[in-house]
Amino acid sequence: MQDELRRAALDLLRMDDVNAQAAAVRALHSREASLWIDLDSAIDEPPGVPGRPARPRLVPPSGLPKRSADTPAGRAVLLHAVAHIEANAIRLALDAVWRFAGLPPDYYRDWLRVAAEEALHFSLLAEHLATLGCTYGDHDAHDGLWAMVEATKHDPVARMALVPRTLEARGLDATPPMQARLARAGDARAVEILDVILRDEVGHVAIGNRWYRWLCQRDGVDPVAHYELLAERHRAPRPRPPFNHAARRRAGFTDAELVALSRQAR
Repeated sequence: MQDELRRAALDLLRMDDVNAQAAAVRALHSREASLWIDLDSAIDEPPGVPGRPARPRLVPPSGLPKRSADTPAGRAVLLHAVAHIEANAIRLALDAVWRFAGLPPDYYRDWLRVAAEEALHFSLLAEHLATLGCTYGDHDAHDGLWAMVEATKHDPVARMALVPRTLEARGLDATPPMQARLARAGDARAVEILDVILRDEVGHVAIGNRWYRWLCQRDGVDPVAHYELLAERHRAPRPRPPFNHAARRRAGFTDAELVALSRQAR
């Protein structure tokens, strides 16, 4: 393992075994204090980014089965979809670490922490899926989250705007209703795991907000107006109510941004 943080993150991103990747990410984060950070070098993207397991099979969202929580098999499908989001979230955090040069040291440390927390989430879900007779990869999944990572790989402002603040922030809205469904089905452990995920995702979206605003201030643009421009340019999905305003406020969304969110909703 390399002792420079950005290149070490790139090495981990190229791993195609998600369970091993999750363990390696947490190990890397545990020794963050011993790593130096090359702030300025532009790193060429090698082949095989990101690493991809042979499974799950990636299909369009319309090709995915309905996700009922009423039976163990249905809960396995539902929680497999969440595990797939977390697997991609590990990758997007690692990508944010290695890809963008010239940012403050805390930017790279923040995103390594995010990667380690997403790795924990994936591992918790994988353990619980095993109790439902399911292994990650058993069900089809879609690639919408990584598609936006690809679309924003040349622009850190767009990345911060449209991945953590848009796609990941959707999890703040979607998680409480999912927990209610799982609680009605009697799956207390799944509810507990989603409590951990929701708590941490508030922090991850807050990190996205922090660095989006920092970059907007650096570039002399208004965060609210510039967000709308970026969302249109990259065809970001329109937000869908109901919104978890309390969690979004904890994650740093301003009143003006929440008003704009409601205006943009489909």
